[in-house]
Amino acid sequence: MSLFGSRESEWRPKLVLASASPRRLQLLQQIGLDPDALLPADVDETPLKLEKPRDLAKRLAAEKARGALRVARADEALKGAYLVSADTVVAVGRRILPKAEIVDEAAGCLRLLSGRQHRVYTGVCVVTPKDGFRERVVETRVRFKRLSQDEIDSYLASGEWRGKAGGYAIQGLAGAFVTNLVGSYPAVVGLPIHETAALLEGEGYPVRLSWLNAA
Repeated sequence: MSLFGSRESEWRPKLVLASASPRRLQLLQQIGLDPDALLPADVDETPLKLEKPRDLAKRLAAEKARGALRVARADEALKGAYLVSADTVVAVGRRILPKAEIVDEAAGCLRLLSGRQHRVYTGVCVVTPKDGFRERVVETRVRFKRLSQDEIDSYLASGEWRGKAGGYAIQGLAGAFVTNLVGSYPAVVGLPIHETAALLEGEGYPVRLSWLNAA
């Protein structure tokens, strides 16, 4: 089941990322954490009636964790593993923007975000080997420049927006739209790495173990 074999992985606790997102994987790897398995969980991401954006991000991160946990605990190789999950929600006020799948959704998001500030809520959930849940929600404020129709059309043509919360990827072409950011850039990409590391470390995971051999 192990995806990333190494001598280090033989004597550190196992780590599972409940996501298939290459962005979240890269962010974990940025701080020296290579998951032993990727276990994306398929959950219904429809907001509940009157659900706030912050609450939605927290709930979906936890639901993804529970879905992956069922699979991990049934796998002998992953028993006792730590598990990390996350979900990102983009909102203007209390209005939750979709994870755009069609061009009209993405176009609507970009027109709404143009020239104004929005908030990105990223929930992260860490599950301990004893099935304890530790959760955080990180809020980041992002402001876009006023977008011309040509900029919107060009971005839509790129296809980068597909499947992205709010219809954009800040780490890609849409980075050119951002005039100000207050909070966590990695959280907007998909995983707040400071908070994730702190949650893992607080529960006994040796976050900095791989750093000793990084030189």
